[in-house]
Amino acid sequence: MATRLPPVHALSAFEAAARHSSFALAAEELCITPSALSHRIRLLEDFVGERLFHRDGRSVTLSEFGRRYLDVVRSALRTLTDFPMPHRDVVMQPRIKIVLPPTFARYLFIPRLKQFTQMHPDIVVELFLSVPLYDLSLSESDVEIRFGAGKYANLASEKLFEEPTFAVASPSYLKTIAPLKQPADLQHANLLRSALEPWQPWFEVAQLDWPEPSTALRVDDLGLLLEAIRYGHGVGLARQHFAQDLLDRGELVELFDNVRLKTPPHAYYVVYDARARERREVDVFIDWLRDAFKNP
Repeated sequence: MATRLPPVHALSAFEAAARHSSFALAAEELCITPSALSHRIRLLEDFVGERLFHRDGRSVTLSEFGRRYLDVVRSALRTLTDFPMPHRDVVMQPRIKIVLPPTFARYLFIPRLKQFTQMHPDIVVELFLSVPLYDLSLSESDVEIRFGAGKYANLASEKLFEEPTFAVASPSYLKTIAPLKQPADLQHANLLRSALEPWQPWFEVAQLDWPEPSTALRVDDLGLLLEAIRYGHGVGLARQHFAQDLLDRGELVELFDNVRLKTPPHAYYVVYDARARERREVDVFIDWLRDAFKNP
């Protein structure tokens, strides 16, 4: 049977926290957020089945077990670090871990990222994808772009920009149904569903007293939603920056001129632990992000 080993990243977090008697200072040393460090400590405590620290407000002290375990951990880490590695590059660049939704990453973030990397070539950028409305744990990342309501407990959040939503369909789909001359004509259409773009707020703007659709295809990714609309699965809600190329090429058609939801319930927010801004690379990235999306 395979031997289960403790996670090395949790061991280094434990050693740093014990040495500093502070989760915040240990997190700064390891270039992670304090919440990420706390997560690693809890992971190790679950592994050993013992409390490693006594927590009293912001101060932490080792438990009796923690003091004994620390000697073992330091010995193990010393064995790893003392092993000769002549070709290892000892210069560590500052790095920032960013978690963001795939559609935002593809359509809005990647086209702008080159500006940041040219301004700050010394900062290593690492991108990870998340599913909007599902992945809500800011643990291993420094900054997240979240698509949601913007209210996240114990975290700072800033809205990046406002963008209206509107109804669109493909020309091929429109040929298969009765003409859609006014919003009420949507009763004859398949309304594609998404938790990211609920229909109810748009119905109110269109003066339709309708419940949220409960049938037809559901897609909880804005990029896939656009593809489903483009391939004729039905009518869906879209946003200008994601749909503009398809509209320009005639692959999508905006329906009902001037029926737009100006302030949708969900928007893109930059989310972070406020203490993370004490790190230069995080601070300059958030400032750049805010400036980059002033006029998306």
